[in-house]
Amino acid sequence: MKLSFSTAIATFAAVLAAATPAAAQLCFQASRFGIITVTPSTLSPGDNFTVTANFTCAAQLGVRPKYTDYYIEVPVNNNGYEPPILLARRTLNASSPTPLFDEFTVQLPYADYFNASYVVMLETTFPQTGANGSTYFVVGGIEHNIAIV
Repeated sequence: MKLSFSTAIATFAAVLAAATPAAAQLCFQASRFGIITVTPSTLSPGDNFTVTANFTCAAQLGVRPKYTDYYIEVPVNNNGYEPPILLARRTLNASSPTPLFDEFTVQLPYADYFNASYVVMLETTFPQTGANGSTYFVVGGIEHNIAIV
């Protein structure tokens, strides 16, 4: 039997498709800690805004959030005078009807903001099983750009 290049590629694609769950194919590795949106994303101190986190892809990639922390941060060139500001600390309820979504409205604090780029940072804490079967917790994060004017 002679194996042509096109047959080899087709065979490889079939094996890859069979080995990969269909739903996980839609999720990028970058979404393993959740996907966050902020509405509106241009804010002034005192403005209310809504933060939405979607953990559907995270769950498909093996991350089931237990705790979530939301911060305002200066991610690049922070001069040390811009510590993270905690917006919310939340515990996700795995038994809720929508355990893969978290949404809340919060007011932008009247803090000292500088001429800098800001993000809302989502830190996701999730359990992992150790080599001996015990549970330990891992933290990963994702961010969404905002403008503070």
